[in-house]
Amino acid sequence: MSEYADAVPAPAAIEEYHAVPGRPLGLEDLIGRARPLVIRGLVRDWPVVKLALESDTAFAQGMAQWDNGGDVSTLMIAPEADGMIGYTPDMSGFSYQHFKVPVTLGLQRLAKYSRRPNAPGLVIQSAVIRDCLPGFLAEHSLPFLDPGVEPRLWMGNRVTTPTHFDSQHNIACVVCGVRRFTLFPPEQLPNLYIGPLDYAPTGAAISMARLDRPDDPRYPRLKIALAAAQVAELHPGDAIYMPPLWWHNVESLEQLNALVNYWWATVDVAGYHPGHARAALYHCLLAFRALPPNERANWRNLLDHYVFADGDAAAHIPESHRGVLGPLTPESVELLKQGARAHL
Repeated sequence: MSEYADAVPAPAAIEEYHAVPGRPLGLEDLIGRARPLVIRGLVRDWPVVKLALESDTAFAQGMAQWDNGGDVSTLMIAPEADGMIGYTPDMSGFSYQHFKVPVTLGLQRLAKYSRRPNAPGLVIQSAVIRDCLPGFLAEHSLPFLDPGVEPRLWMGNRVTTPTHFDSQHNIACVVCGVRRFTLFPPEQLPNLYIGPLDYAPTGAAISMARLDRPDDPRYPRLKIALAAAQVAELHPGDAIYMPPLWWHNVESLEQLNALVNYWWATVDVAGYHPGHARAALYHCLLAFRALPPNERANWRNLLDHYVFADGDAAAHIPESHRGVLGPLTPESVELLKQGARAHL
């Protein structure tokens, strides 16, 4: 990334976790801080990591033994796209073709491409491990996470996932190869030039600006975001925690790279779903964006009071009558859904 280095100061290193003697890493060490954290060696004892450190061949053979033959979502990226998951130059389509193949076939293709110059990019995306590598689960887990949090596999060659965010907490564990994570705090959104929300590769809205092209005249504010960036390179056994809505760009740097990640929400109430927040964004666009400025300001005040303020907007109401303003419970979640439907 020579242009990157010439154009802006080197990004800050992402903070790293330092173990406390006698106290294992806990969930409170992550979600209580609301900032990203690199955890070196978190999964160094996983059998799959030991195989990867032995050789790519040993890693591939181990993965094939766990493979049950289930198809997984696989992207093949045209060589001219330079490994970028994204749009075609005219935005009429995406830079990849989508297939469904078993993990072992994906590994065979990756081995073939490793021997070819100018080979296509290939990446297995967000494969639920229980559905394709069920035997993997017995010896690979994070003890501080709820067992119900399903791990997912991401595996490929030299591919870049452009800057995007997740709406849930995320721990990503590198199990083969090397990945460079470049993170941006949520407030850098205006400087990241995010593409369409409803027309996005793999479903996640991405930055249209490449980090290795900071002088692209179409995205002049990108340098502001790069000045606020944090970066870390993760090797087999290392992990990174990324809080919700932190933007992250992920580069896979080797011929064979694999990562296992875990997403989870902090709210655990029957009927609640993490997708509610994304749905609310669409509803807000529909409800508020076309209003005159004074009306938008008034609605912003109302939302700040009832949704985003730290205080209790219903403290003056008897608990038995707070209704949808009370704590989230299965009952209040259902009331909120009924109220949303009633006002459409």
